[in-house]
Amino acid sequence: MLPDFRVRQRDYLLEIARALTQELDQKKLLARILRIAIEMLAGQSGLIALRDQPADGWRVATAHGIPPAFLRYLEPLLAEEHAADLDVQELNRMLKELTYTASMGLLNGTGLPLSAHGRIIGVIFIFRSYPDLFSNNDQQLLQSFADQAAIAVYNAQLYGQISYEKQRLDALIDSAADGILILNADRTIERVNDAFERMIGQTDDEVRGKKHAEIIRWARKPQGLPLEEAELNGWPLTPSAHLYVEGDLTRHLPSPLPVGITYAPLLASDGKLRNIIVTVRDITHFRTAEEIKATFISIVSHELKTPVALIKGYASTLRRDDARWDKHVIQDSLAVIEDEADRLTRMIEDLLDASRLQAGGLSLKRTDVALASLAQRLAVRFTTQTKKHTLTVDFPQTFPVILADETRIEQVLSNLISNAIKYAPEGEIRITGEILPEQIILSVSDQGAGIDPRDLPHIFDRFYRADQAVRHTKGAGLGLYLARAIVEAHGGSIWADPHPHKGARICFSLPR
Repeated sequence: MLPDFRVRQRDYLLEIARALTQELDQKKLLARILRIAIEMLAGQSGLIALRDQPADGWRVATAHGIPPAFLRYLEPLLAEEHAADLDVQELNRMLKELTYTASMGLLNGTGLPLSAHGRIIGVIFIFRSYPDLFSNNDQQLLQSFADQAAIAVYNAQLYGQISYEKQRLDALIDSAADGILILNADRTIERVNDAFERMIGQTDDEVRGKKHAEIIRWARKPQGLPLEEAELNGWPLTPSAHLYVEGDLTRHLPSPLPVGITYAPLLASDGKLRNIIVTVRDITHFRTAEEIKATFISIVSHELKTPVALIKGYASTLRRDDARWDKHVIQDSLAVIEDEADRLTRMIEDLLDASRLQAGGLSLKRTDVALASLAQRLAVRFTTQTKKHTLTVDFPQTFPVILADETRIEQVLSNLISNAIKYAPEGEIRITGEILPEQIILSVSDQGAGIDPRDLPHIFDRFYRADQAVRHTKGAGLGLYLARAIVEAHGGSIWADPHPHKGARICFSLPR
Protein backbone atom coordinates (compact mmCIF):
# COMPACT_ATOMS: atom_id res chain seq x y z
CA MET A 1 0.00 0.00 0.00
CA LEU A 2 1.28 3.47 -0.93
CA PRO A 3 1.19 6.17 1.73
CA ASP A 4 -1.85 8.43 1.46
CA PHE A 5 0.07 11.40 0.08
CA ARG A 6 1.65 9.17 -2.62
CA VAL A 7 -1.83 7.98 -3.59
CA ARG A 8 -2.99 11.58 -3.76
CA GLN A 9 0.01 12.56 -5.89
CA ARG A 10 -0.70 9.67 -8.24
CA ASP A 11 -4.35 10.69 -8.52
CA TYR A 12 -3.43 14.29 -9.22
CA LEU A 13 -0.96 13.28 -11.94
CA LEU A 14 -3.57 10.98 -13.48
CA GLU A 15 -6.06 13.84 -13.51
CA ILE A 16 -3.64 16.16 -15.26
CA ALA A 17 -2.89 13.36 -17.75
CA ARG A 18 -6.61 13.13 -18.47
CA ALA A 19 -6.71 16.90 -18.89
CA LEU A 20 -3.97 16.65 -21.49
CA THR A 21 -6.10 14.39 -23.67
CA GLN A 22 -9.61 15.66 -22.91
CA GLU A 23 -9.50 19.45 -22.75
CA LEU A 24 -8.26 21.75 -25.50
CA ASP A 25 -10.09 24.90 -24.47
CA GLN A 26 -7.27 26.91 -22.92
CA LYS A 27 -9.39 28.86 -20.45
CA LYS A 28 -11.07 25.72 -19.05
CA LEU A 29 -7.78 23.81 -19.05
CA LEU A 30 -5.92 26.49 -17.06
CA ALA A 31 -8.70 26.69 -14.47
CA ARG A 32 -8.58 22.91 -14.07
CA ILE A 33 -4.78 22.86 -13.72
CA LEU A 34 -4.85 25.63 -11.11
CA ARG A 35 -7.58 23.90 -9.07
CA ILE A 36 -5.59 20.63 -9.01
CA ALA A 37 -2.36 22.44 -8.04
CA ILE A 38 -4.04 24.27 -5.15
CA GLU A 39 -5.55 21.03 -3.85
CA MET A 40 -2.31 19.09 -4.29
CA LEU A 41 -0.30 21.55 -2.18
CA ALA A 42 -3.09 22.31 0.30
CA GLY A 43 -3.08 25.92 -0.78
CA GLN A 44 -5.80 28.57 -0.39
CA SER A 45 -5.42 30.39 -3.70
CA GLY A 46 -3.27 30.71 -6.77
CA LEU A 47 -2.85 32.11 -10.23
CA ILE A 48 -1.34 31.20 -13.58
CA ALA A 49 0.41 33.95 -15.54
CA LEU A 50 1.28 33.53 -19.22
CA ARG A 51 3.05 35.44 -21.93
CA ASP A 52 2.44 34.60 -25.58
CA GLN A 53 5.86 35.77 -26.83
CA PRO A 54 9.16 36.33 -24.99
CA ALA A 55 8.87 40.09 -25.63
CA ASP A 56 5.28 40.27 -24.35
CA GLY A 57 4.35 41.26 -20.82
CA TRP A 58 2.90 38.76 -18.36
CA ARG A 59 -0.88 38.43 -18.04
CA VAL A 60 -3.05 36.65 -15.49
CA ALA A 61 -4.67 33.84 -17.46
CA THR A 62 -6.64 32.38 -14.55
CA ALA A 63 -6.88 32.86 -10.77
CA HIS A 64 -8.62 31.14 -7.88
CA GLY A 65 -9.31 32.40 -4.38
CA ILE A 66 -7.62 35.78 -4.95
CA PRO A 67 -9.62 38.91 -4.00
CA PRO A 68 -10.76 40.92 -7.07
CA ALA A 69 -9.18 44.11 -5.70
CA PHE A 70 -5.75 42.41 -5.59
CA LEU A 71 -6.20 41.12 -9.15
CA ARG A 72 -7.16 44.59 -10.40
CA TYR A 73 -3.95 45.91 -8.88
CA LEU A 74 -1.82 43.05 -10.15
CA GLU A 75 -2.97 42.79 -13.79
CA PRO A 76 -1.78 46.22 -15.05
CA LEU A 77 1.44 45.76 -13.08
CA LEU A 78 2.22 42.53 -14.96
CA ALA A 79 1.26 44.08 -18.30
CA GLU A 80 3.75 46.96 -17.96
CA GLU A 81 6.55 47.06 -20.50
CA HIS A 82 9.35 46.38 -17.99
CA ALA A 83 7.52 43.24 -16.77
CA ALA A 84 8.26 41.56 -20.10
CA ASP A 85 11.95 41.47 -19.09
CA LEU A 86 11.29 39.63 -15.82
CA ASP A 87 12.31 36.00 -15.70
CA VAL A 88 10.44 33.45 -13.57
CA GLN A 89 12.63 33.97 -10.48
CA GLU A 90 12.17 37.75 -10.59
CA LEU A 91 8.45 37.33 -11.17
CA ASN A 92 8.23 34.94 -8.19
CA ARG A 93 10.08 37.40 -6.00
CA MET A 94 7.77 40.23 -7.04
CA LEU A 95 4.65 38.12 -6.39
CA LYS A 96 5.93 36.98 -2.99
CA GLU A 97 6.65 40.55 -1.92
CA LEU A 98 3.25 41.75 -3.10
CA THR A 99 1.52 38.81 -1.41
CA TYR A 100 3.38 39.28 1.84
CA THR A 101 2.61 43.00 1.88
CA ALA A 102 -1.04 42.62 0.84
CA SER A 103 -1.68 39.84 3.41
CA MET A 104 0.28 41.58 6.18
CA GLY A 105 2.58 38.57 6.45
CA LEU A 106 -0.20 35.96 6.60
CA LEU A 107 0.43 34.36 3.19
CA ASN A 108 3.48 32.85 1.58
CA GLY A 109 3.77 31.24 -1.80
CA THR A 110 5.88 29.61 -4.44
CA GLY A 111 5.86 29.66 -8.21
CA LEU A 112 7.36 27.42 -10.84
CA PRO A 113 7.74 27.89 -14.57
CA LEU A 114 5.55 26.26 -17.19
CA SER A 115 8.14 25.24 -19.75
CA ALA A 116 7.45 23.40 -23.01
CA HIS A 117 9.82 22.62 -25.89
CA GLY A 118 12.58 24.72 -24.34
CA ARG A 119 10.45 27.87 -24.00
CA ILE A 120 8.90 29.29 -20.82
CA ILE A 121 5.26 29.96 -21.59
CA GLY A 122 4.04 30.81 -18.08
CA VAL A 123 4.27 30.45 -14.34
CA ILE A 124 2.03 28.76 -11.78
CA PHE A 125 1.95 30.46 -8.36
CA ILE A 126 0.34 28.88 -5.25
CA PHE A 127 -0.44 30.70 -1.95
CA ARG A 128 -0.70 29.01 1.48
CA SER A 129 -1.83 30.59 4.72
CA TYR A 130 0.07 28.45 7.22
CA PRO A 131 3.58 29.54 8.09
CA ASP A 132 5.42 26.39 6.97
CA LEU A 133 7.60 27.04 4.00
CA PHE A 134 7.20 24.94 0.88
CA SER A 135 9.37 21.85 1.32
CA ASN A 136 11.67 20.41 -1.33
CA ASN A 137 9.12 17.63 -1.80
CA ASP A 138 6.38 20.24 -2.35
CA GLN A 139 8.48 22.01 -4.91
CA GLN A 140 9.48 18.79 -6.69
CA LEU A 141 5.87 17.71 -6.77
CA LEU A 142 4.78 21.09 -8.10
CA GLN A 143 7.57 21.06 -10.68
CA SER A 144 6.60 17.62 -12.01
CA PHE A 145 3.03 18.80 -12.11
CA ALA A 146 4.07 22.06 -13.83
CA ASP A 147 5.93 20.11 -16.50
CA GLN A 148 2.80 18.13 -17.29
CA ALA A 149 0.65 21.23 -17.13
CA ALA A 150 2.99 23.12 -19.48
CA ILE A 151 2.50 20.45 -22.14
CA ALA A 152 -1.26 20.73 -21.72
CA VAL A 153 -1.11 24.54 -21.99
CA TYR A 154 1.18 24.34 -25.02
CA ASN A 155 -1.21 21.95 -26.77
CA ALA A 156 -4.15 24.20 -25.95
CA GLN A 157 -2.25 27.20 -27.33
CA LEU A 158 -1.51 25.28 -30.53
CA TYR A 159 -5.18 24.32 -30.79
CA GLY A 160 -6.20 27.94 -30.25
CA GLN A 161 -3.73 29.12 -32.88
CA ILE A 162 -4.99 26.52 -35.36
CA SER A 163 -8.60 27.54 -34.64
CA TYR A 164 -7.68 31.19 -35.17
CA GLU A 165 -5.90 30.42 -38.43
CA LYS A 166 -8.91 28.44 -39.60
CA GLN A 167 -11.25 31.32 -38.74
CA ARG A 168 -8.96 33.74 -40.55
CA LEU A 169 -8.79 31.46 -43.60
CA ASP A 170 -12.59 31.06 -43.60
CA ALA A 171 -13.01 34.84 -43.38
CA LEU A 172 -10.52 35.33 -46.22
CA ILE A 173 -12.26 32.76 -48.44
CA ASP A 174 -15.76 34.07 -47.72
CA SER A 175 -14.76 37.71 -48.29
CA ALA A 176 -13.14 36.99 -51.66
CA ALA A 177 -14.91 38.52 -54.65
CA ASP A 178 -14.14 35.46 -56.78
CA GLY A 179 -15.91 32.16 -56.24
CA ILE A 180 -13.77 29.54 -54.47
CA LEU A 181 -14.29 25.78 -54.23
CA ILE A 182 -12.15 23.27 -52.34
CA LEU A 183 -12.19 19.80 -53.89
CA ASN A 184 -11.01 16.51 -52.43
CA ALA A 185 -8.67 14.31 -54.48
CA ASP A 186 -11.69 12.44 -55.90
CA ARG A 187 -13.15 15.78 -57.11
CA THR A 188 -15.83 15.83 -54.41
CA ILE A 189 -16.67 19.37 -53.30
CA GLU A 190 -15.54 19.95 -49.70
CA ARG A 191 -16.73 23.55 -49.37
CA VAL A 192 -17.57 26.68 -51.37
CA ASN A 193 -17.50 30.35 -50.43
CA ASP A 194 -20.26 32.97 -50.42
CA ALA A 195 -19.26 34.45 -53.78
CA PHE A 196 -19.65 31.10 -55.54
CA GLU A 197 -23.04 30.57 -53.88
CA ARG A 198 -24.20 33.87 -55.41
CA MET A 199 -22.74 32.96 -58.80
CA ILE A 200 -24.31 29.51 -59.02
CA GLY A 201 -27.58 30.26 -57.23
CA GLN A 202 -27.15 27.40 -54.74
CA THR A 203 -26.08 27.22 -51.09
CA ASP A 204 -23.01 25.49 -49.64
CA ASP A 205 -25.22 22.74 -48.18
CA GLU A 206 -26.72 22.07 -51.64
CA VAL A 207 -23.31 21.89 -53.29
CA ARG A 208 -21.13 20.21 -50.66
CA GLY A 209 -20.48 16.51 -51.21
CA LYS A 210 -21.36 16.59 -54.90
CA LYS A 211 -18.91 15.83 -57.68
CA HIS A 212 -17.21 18.68 -59.48
CA ALA A 213 -18.82 17.70 -62.80
CA GLU A 214 -22.32 17.96 -61.27
CA ILE A 215 -21.83 21.64 -60.43
CA ILE A 216 -19.34 22.91 -63.04
CA ARG A 217 -21.37 22.27 -66.20
CA TRP A 218 -20.63 24.12 -69.43
CA ALA A 219 -23.37 25.50 -71.68
CA ARG A 220 -21.06 24.88 -74.65
CA LYS A 221 -17.54 23.57 -75.16
CA PRO A 222 -15.19 25.79 -73.13
CA GLN A 223 -11.83 27.21 -74.11
CA GLY A 224 -9.16 25.08 -72.47
CA LEU A 225 -9.08 21.54 -71.15
CA PRO A 226 -11.81 20.71 -68.55
CA LEU A 227 -10.60 19.31 -65.22
CA GLU A 228 -11.77 15.73 -65.83
CA GLU A 229 -10.03 15.54 -69.22
CA ALA A 230 -6.88 17.13 -67.81
CA GLU A 231 -6.65 14.51 -65.04
CA LEU A 232 -7.03 11.73 -67.60
CA ASN A 233 -3.96 13.22 -69.30
CA GLY A 234 -1.94 13.06 -66.06
CA TRP A 235 -2.60 16.50 -64.49
CA PRO A 236 -1.06 17.66 -62.19
CA LEU A 237 2.55 16.73 -62.79
CA THR A 238 3.96 19.49 -60.53
CA PRO A 239 2.63 21.58 -57.59
CA SER A 240 2.61 24.70 -59.80
CA ALA A 241 0.72 23.09 -62.70
CA HIS A 242 -2.27 25.44 -62.71
CA LEU A 243 -5.11 24.74 -65.14
CA TYR A 244 -7.28 27.47 -66.73
CA VAL A 245 -10.65 27.01 -68.45
CA GLU A 246 -12.97 29.72 -69.82
CA GLY A 247 -16.57 29.43 -70.92
CA ASP A 248 -20.27 29.84 -70.05
CA LEU A 249 -21.28 28.15 -66.78
CA THR A 250 -24.74 26.56 -66.61
CA ARG A 251 -26.45 27.36 -63.30
CA HIS A 252 -29.81 27.40 -61.53
CA LEU A 253 -30.29 31.06 -62.48
CA PRO A 254 -31.92 31.82 -65.86
CA SER A 255 -28.86 32.70 -67.94
CA PRO A 256 -25.40 31.07 -68.15
CA LEU A 257 -22.53 32.96 -66.53
CA PRO A 258 -19.29 33.71 -68.41
CA VAL A 259 -16.46 32.57 -66.12
CA GLY A 260 -12.75 31.89 -66.08
CA ILE A 261 -11.81 28.99 -63.76
CA THR A 262 -8.33 28.32 -62.38
CA TYR A 263 -7.49 24.95 -60.82
CA ALA A 264 -4.50 24.80 -58.41
CA PRO A 265 -3.35 21.42 -57.03
CA LEU A 266 -2.42 20.92 -53.37
CA LEU A 267 0.02 17.99 -53.10
CA ALA A 268 1.13 16.03 -50.01
CA SER A 269 4.81 15.55 -49.17
CA ASP A 270 4.78 12.21 -51.00
CA GLY A 271 3.52 13.89 -54.18
CA LYS A 272 -0.05 12.59 -53.95
CA LEU A 273 -2.92 14.94 -54.73
CA ARG A 274 -4.78 16.00 -51.56
CA ASN A 275 -6.98 18.90 -52.66
CA ILE A 276 -7.75 21.07 -55.66
CA ILE A 277 -8.34 24.78 -55.04
CA VAL A 278 -10.75 26.16 -57.64
CA THR A 279 -11.07 29.91 -58.30
CA VAL A 280 -14.08 31.02 -60.36
CA ARG A 281 -14.01 34.56 -61.79
CA ASP A 282 -17.00 36.29 -63.35
CA ILE A 283 -15.68 37.59 -66.70
CA THR A 284 -18.92 39.22 -67.86
CA HIS A 285 -17.29 42.67 -67.80
CA PHE A 286 -14.24 41.43 -69.70
CA ARG A 287 -16.43 39.83 -72.33
CA THR A 288 -18.57 42.97 -72.56
CA ALA A 289 -15.41 45.00 -73.01
CA GLU A 290 -14.30 42.69 -75.82
CA GLU A 291 -17.70 42.99 -77.49
CA ILE A 292 -17.59 46.79 -77.17
CA LYS A 293 -14.10 46.79 -78.64
CA ALA A 294 -15.21 44.65 -81.59
CA THR A 295 -18.29 46.85 -82.09
CA PHE A 296 -16.18 49.99 -81.90
CA ILE A 297 -13.75 48.73 -84.54
CA SER A 298 -16.61 47.64 -86.80
CA ILE A 299 -18.61 50.86 -86.50
CA VAL A 300 -15.69 53.26 -86.67
CA SER A 301 -14.06 51.52 -89.63
CA HIS A 302 -17.39 51.57 -91.50
CA GLU A 303 -18.33 55.13 -90.54
CA LEU A 304 -14.87 56.52 -91.33
CA LYS A 305 -14.63 54.70 -94.62
CA THR A 306 -17.69 56.38 -96.16
CA PRO A 307 -16.75 60.08 -95.72
CA VAL A 308 -13.12 59.37 -96.55
CA ALA A 309 -14.20 57.64 -99.77
CA LEU A 310 -16.50 60.54 -100.71
CA ILE A 311 -13.85 63.16 -100.01
CA LYS A 312 -11.25 61.25 -102.00
CA GLY A 313 -13.70 60.59 -104.84
CA TYR A 314 -14.80 64.20 -105.27
CA ALA A 315 -11.26 65.54 -104.82
CA SER A 316 -9.90 63.09 -107.42
CA THR A 317 -12.70 64.02 -109.83
CA LEU A 318 -12.02 67.74 -109.51
CA ARG A 319 -8.30 67.16 -110.15
CA ARG A 320 -8.81 65.36 -113.45
CA ASP A 321 -6.87 67.00 -116.26
CA ASP A 322 -9.10 65.67 -119.03
CA ALA A 323 -12.27 67.43 -117.85
CA ARG A 324 -13.40 70.98 -117.37
CA TRP A 325 -16.03 71.56 -114.68
CA ASP A 326 -18.38 74.48 -114.60
CA LYS A 327 -18.65 76.61 -111.49
CA HIS A 328 -21.88 74.94 -110.29
CA VAL A 329 -20.37 71.41 -110.32
CA ILE A 330 -17.25 72.63 -108.55
CA GLN A 331 -19.32 74.32 -105.80
CA ASP A 332 -21.47 71.22 -105.31
CA SER A 333 -18.40 68.98 -105.11
CA LEU A 334 -16.68 71.25 -102.59
CA ALA A 335 -19.87 71.38 -100.51
CA VAL A 336 -19.89 67.56 -100.33
CA ILE A 337 -16.22 67.54 -99.33
CA GLU A 338 -16.89 70.16 -96.66
CA ASP A 339 -19.94 68.30 -95.29
CA GLU A 340 -18.07 65.01 -95.11
CA ALA A 341 -15.07 66.69 -93.44
CA ASP A 342 -17.46 68.18 -90.86
CA ARG A 343 -18.97 64.75 -90.34
CA LEU A 344 -15.51 63.30 -89.74
CA THR A 345 -14.72 66.11 -87.31
CA ARG A 346 -17.93 65.50 -85.34
CA MET A 347 -17.21 61.77 -85.18
CA ILE A 348 -13.67 62.35 -83.96
CA GLU A 349 -14.93 64.82 -81.33
CA ASP A 350 -17.49 62.28 -80.15
CA LEU A 351 -14.82 59.60 -79.89
CA LEU A 352 -12.54 61.95 -77.95
CA ASP A 353 -15.41 62.82 -75.58
CA ALA A 354 -16.11 59.12 -75.07
CA SER A 355 -12.42 58.58 -74.24
CA ARG A 356 -12.50 61.49 -71.78
CA LEU A 357 -15.50 59.95 -70.08
CA GLN A 358 -13.65 56.64 -69.69
CA ALA A 359 -10.63 58.49 -68.29
CA GLY A 360 -12.58 60.28 -65.56
CA GLY A 361 -15.49 62.38 -66.73
CA LEU A 362 -16.18 65.62 -68.50
CA SER A 363 -15.10 69.00 -67.21
CA LEU A 364 -17.84 71.64 -67.17
CA LYS A 365 -17.51 75.42 -67.57
CA ARG A 366 -20.70 76.74 -66.03
CA THR A 367 -22.20 80.10 -66.99
CA ASP A 368 -25.70 81.59 -67.10
CA VAL A 369 -27.56 79.91 -69.97
CA ALA A 370 -30.86 81.07 -71.52
CA LEU A 371 -32.12 77.72 -72.81
CA ALA A 372 -35.08 79.19 -74.70
CA SER A 373 -32.76 81.36 -76.79
CA LEU A 374 -30.34 78.46 -77.29
CA ALA A 375 -33.16 76.23 -78.55
CA GLN A 376 -34.35 78.92 -80.93
CA ARG A 377 -30.88 79.37 -82.44
CA LEU A 378 -30.49 75.61 -82.96
CA ALA A 379 -33.92 75.39 -84.62
CA VAL A 380 -32.93 78.07 -87.12
CA ARG A 381 -29.63 76.34 -87.84
CA PHE A 382 -31.17 72.88 -88.40
CA THR A 383 -34.01 74.31 -90.53
CA THR A 384 -31.42 75.01 -93.24
CA GLN A 385 -30.44 71.31 -93.24
CA THR A 386 -33.85 69.80 -94.03
CA LYS A 387 -36.80 70.61 -96.28
CA LYS A 388 -39.01 67.77 -95.00
CA HIS A 389 -39.25 68.83 -91.36
CA THR A 390 -40.70 71.76 -89.47
CA LEU A 391 -38.90 72.75 -86.27
CA THR A 392 -41.07 74.30 -83.53
CA VAL A 393 -39.82 75.81 -80.27
CA ASP A 394 -42.27 76.08 -77.37
CA PHE A 395 -40.99 77.56 -74.08
CA PRO A 396 -42.93 79.45 -71.37
CA GLN A 397 -42.29 83.20 -71.20
CA THR A 398 -41.01 82.83 -67.60
CA PHE A 399 -38.53 80.06 -68.44
CA PRO A 400 -35.57 80.59 -66.06
CA VAL A 401 -31.91 81.14 -66.82
CA ILE A 402 -29.86 78.26 -65.34
CA LEU A 403 -26.22 77.72 -64.46
CA ALA A 404 -24.73 75.22 -66.94
CA ASP A 405 -22.04 74.60 -69.54
CA GLU A 406 -23.64 76.18 -72.61
CA THR A 407 -21.38 74.38 -75.10
CA ARG A 408 -22.20 70.97 -73.62
CA ILE A 409 -25.96 71.63 -73.37
CA GLU A 410 -25.89 72.79 -76.99
CA GLN A 411 -24.18 69.48 -77.84
CA VAL A 412 -27.02 67.56 -76.13
CA LEU A 413 -29.78 69.48 -77.92
CA SER A 414 -27.93 69.23 -81.24
CA ASN A 415 -27.66 65.45 -80.90
CA LEU A 416 -31.36 65.11 -80.06
CA ILE A 417 -32.50 67.36 -82.95
CA SER A 418 -30.10 65.64 -85.36
CA ASN A 419 -31.49 62.24 -84.34
CA ALA A 420 -35.06 63.45 -84.82
CA ILE A 421 -34.24 64.61 -88.36
CA LYS A 422 -32.36 61.39 -89.06
CA TYR A 423 -34.97 58.89 -87.82
CA ALA A 424 -38.22 60.69 -88.76
CA PRO A 425 -38.67 60.86 -92.55
CA GLU A 426 -40.74 64.05 -92.30
CA GLY A 427 -43.09 66.03 -90.05
CA GLU A 428 -42.83 68.36 -87.09
CA ILE A 429 -39.96 68.34 -84.62
CA ARG A 430 -40.89 70.04 -81.35
CA ILE A 431 -38.40 71.45 -78.86
CA THR A 432 -40.24 72.22 -75.62
CA GLY A 433 -39.41 73.41 -72.11
CA GLU A 434 -41.26 72.84 -68.84
CA ILE A 435 -40.74 74.48 -65.44
CA LEU A 436 -40.89 72.48 -62.21
CA PRO A 437 -40.22 73.75 -58.66
CA GLU A 438 -36.63 72.43 -58.47
CA GLN A 439 -35.75 71.61 -62.07
CA ILE A 440 -36.50 72.34 -65.70
CA ILE A 441 -37.30 69.73 -68.35
CA LEU A 442 -36.43 69.97 -72.05
CA SER A 443 -37.75 67.53 -74.64
CA VAL A 444 -37.30 66.91 -78.35
CA SER A 445 -40.07 64.96 -80.11
CA ASP A 446 -40.64 63.87 -83.71
CA GLN A 447 -43.34 62.17 -85.79
CA GLY A 448 -41.31 59.16 -86.88
CA ALA A 449 -41.69 55.46 -86.14
CA GLY A 450 -40.73 55.83 -82.48
CA ILE A 451 -38.44 53.64 -80.38
CA ASP A 452 -38.97 49.90 -80.13
CA PRO A 453 -39.61 48.94 -76.46
CA ARG A 454 -36.89 46.27 -76.77
CA ASP A 455 -34.35 48.99 -77.52
CA LEU A 456 -35.39 51.41 -74.75
CA PRO A 457 -33.11 49.97 -72.01
CA HIS A 458 -30.04 50.26 -74.27
CA ILE A 459 -30.37 53.44 -76.36
CA PHE A 460 -28.07 55.40 -74.02
CA ASP A 461 -25.38 52.69 -74.04
CA ARG A 462 -22.08 53.31 -75.75
CA PHE A 463 -21.99 52.18 -79.42
CA TYR A 464 -25.54 50.77 -79.21
CA ARG A 465 -27.59 51.07 -82.39
CA ALA A 466 -31.00 49.53 -82.99
CA ASP A 467 -31.40 47.14 -85.91
CA GLN A 468 -33.55 49.63 -87.83
CA ALA A 469 -31.00 52.37 -87.24
CA VAL A 470 -28.14 50.24 -88.53
CA ARG A 471 -30.00 49.47 -91.74
CA HIS A 472 -31.29 52.95 -92.56
CA THR A 473 -29.01 55.59 -90.98
CA LYS A 474 -25.37 56.39 -90.37
CA GLY A 475 -23.77 56.85 -86.95
CA ALA A 476 -21.38 55.47 -84.36
CA GLY A 477 -23.88 55.03 -81.51
CA LEU A 478 -22.26 57.72 -79.34
CA GLY A 479 -24.74 60.62 -79.50
CA LEU A 480 -27.16 59.55 -76.79
CA TYR A 481 -24.35 58.04 -74.70
CA LEU A 482 -22.60 61.42 -74.60
CA ALA A 483 -25.91 63.25 -74.05
CA ARG A 484 -26.58 61.16 -70.95
CA ALA A 485 -23.04 61.74 -69.62
CA ILE A 486 -23.34 65.52 -70.07
CA VAL A 487 -26.79 65.71 -68.46
CA GLU A 488 -25.74 63.55 -65.50
CA ALA A 489 -22.58 65.63 -65.06
CA HIS A 490 -24.94 68.62 -64.56
CA GLY A 491 -26.87 66.68 -61.90
CA GLY A 492 -29.82 65.92 -64.18
CA SER A 493 -31.27 62.84 -65.85
CA ILE A 494 -32.32 61.83 -69.37
CA TRP A 495 -34.95 59.36 -70.58
CA ALA A 496 -37.09 58.34 -73.56
CA ASP A 497 -40.89 58.24 -73.47
CA PRO A 498 -42.13 54.80 -74.62
CA HIS A 499 -44.59 55.65 -77.41
CA PRO A 500 -43.84 53.28 -80.32
CA HIS A 501 -45.39 54.20 -83.69
CA LYS A 502 -46.25 57.67 -82.33
CA GLY A 503 -42.86 59.25 -82.72
CA ALA A 504 -39.85 59.44 -80.41
CA ARG A 505 -39.63 61.84 -77.46
CA ILE A 506 -36.37 62.26 -75.58
CA CYS A 507 -36.45 64.35 -72.39
CA PHE A 508 -33.82 65.56 -69.98
CA SER A 509 -33.94 67.48 -66.72
CA LEU A 510 -31.50 69.98 -65.23
CA PRO A 511 -31.45 71.51 -61.74
CA ARG A 512 -32.70 75.09 -61.44
